[in-house]
Amino acid sequence: MFLRNRWFGLVRFGFRLLYNEMAWTYGAVSWGVSLGQWRQWQLAALPFVQGRRVLELGHGPGHMLLALQNRRFDVVGLDLSPYMGRQAQKRTQRTVPLVRGRAPELPFGTAVFDTILATFPTDYILDPLTLAAAHRVLQGYGRLVIVPEGHLNGQGHVYRFIDWLFQITGQREGVFTEDEGHIWPADALWEPIRQRFAAAGFALTIERIQLPRSGVTVLVAEKEQA
Repeated sequence: MFLRNRWFGLVRFGFRLLYNEMAWTYGAVSWGVSLGQWRQWQLAALPFVQGRRVLELGHGPGHMLLALQNRRFDVVGLDLSPYMGRQAQKRTQRTVPLVRGRAPELPFGTAVFDTILATFPTDYILDPLTLAAAHRVLQGYGRLVIVPEGHLNGQGHVYRFIDWLFQITGQREGVFTEDEGHIWPADALWEPIRQRFAAAGFALTIERIQLPRSGVTVLVAEKEQA
């Protein structure tokens, strides 16, 4: 247990560097671990975005901000990393409002967004404070759309190596475990996550999308009316 905790401490430190001082490598890393599928995994969320006003949590280098803007959404981005903020400003040519802040402390008014989008967020997205903040800033029947993972479908050595990387960094556990035939686990494993969303006032739907070379999960949490 001690070695496991030390290892995952190093993993968390590595992710912190990737989102901050090493943010300039983020594009290459995400492309490499997905064999170029990363952007397709992100874009899989777009059909579930509703309304006009959209907040992207953890906007990163700004790819989705630009995609949303090009589809004429009125989008705002929030990220804690100033390094990602600078990349997003450059990518969007400063045409998208960006806010530096934390998801559990959203600095916005009540009921101002139709959709909140988060692609590949860390554990903060399931923090009850984050879910409560999202519920507050969403309009009635607004949506919190999350892309928590994507996975490759190939069977070669490269695919197995990448899957091994995801496993040793803790990203293939629990509800994201697959067997060799890419069969998903029983829906019952999702029940604790469903209950967490329900406690925050959301009804959760799990979408499993198959692409030509990969699959991706999209969580759609719809705000329930009181």
